[in-house]
Amino acid sequence: MNILFLGAANPETGRMIRAVSDAASNFNVIGFIDNDPGKKGTLFCGYPIFGGFEILEKFSKEDIYFVNLITGSTKMRYETSVYMAKKGCRFTNFIHPSINLSMTQIGIGNYFQDSVIIQADAVIGNNCSIHMGALIAHESKIGHSVFIAHACSISGCVEIGDGCFIGTNATLLPRIKIGKWATIGAGAVVTKDVPDYATVVGNPARVIRLSDPVYPSGNIL
Repeated sequence: MNILFLGAANPETGRMIRAVSDAASNFNVIGFIDNDPGKKGTLFCGYPIFGGFEILEKFSKEDIYFVNLITGSTKMRYETSVYMAKKGCRFTNFIHPSINLSMTQIGIGNYFQDSVIIQADAVIGNNCSIHMGALIAHESKIGHSVFIAHACSISGCVEIGDGCFIGTNATLLPRIKIGKWATIGAGAVVTKDVPDYATVVGNPARVIRLSDPVYPSGNIL
């Protein structure tokens, strides 16, 4: 499988590539695309940066699969993935081989880093990014285009809507529902349901802002 990454920024990508390549003989990285024109023609993690979205037409019709590495904004991750899908790009998962995915349901276009724990009967949608050391407990349901930062703890039977951003070291208690495109601040302890488009912070977490609706869904397909 030939892989082209979007986003040449985090050097941890290099270690992930080595780990996945060691575990899967058919994983062949051909390079990166990045919309920063200053990066075009340079190397990142030893692989070429071919350019930005202007080169998609060249690659999208070949036997190539794409991985979106953008994680700073769920809105930007969603928008860039949708743009690529409309250009004919096909997505694959970029998942660290240390992660046990047995008895789980995982969508496509996901990026899961080292030491993530995903327990039995968890369901994760498309185009999500989960960073190192996060826990997704049993029977939790994660929507599309969700970002979960490192060291987060998502307890059992939690439901997280599309487009949510869960900040570093946040804790979500069991059986709560997080509305779509909500933002959970770093270190927040969420003890009750969070409405759509809300931003919550603190311990216990409280709503500090309600944003205007953006997209009704986070599904890129």
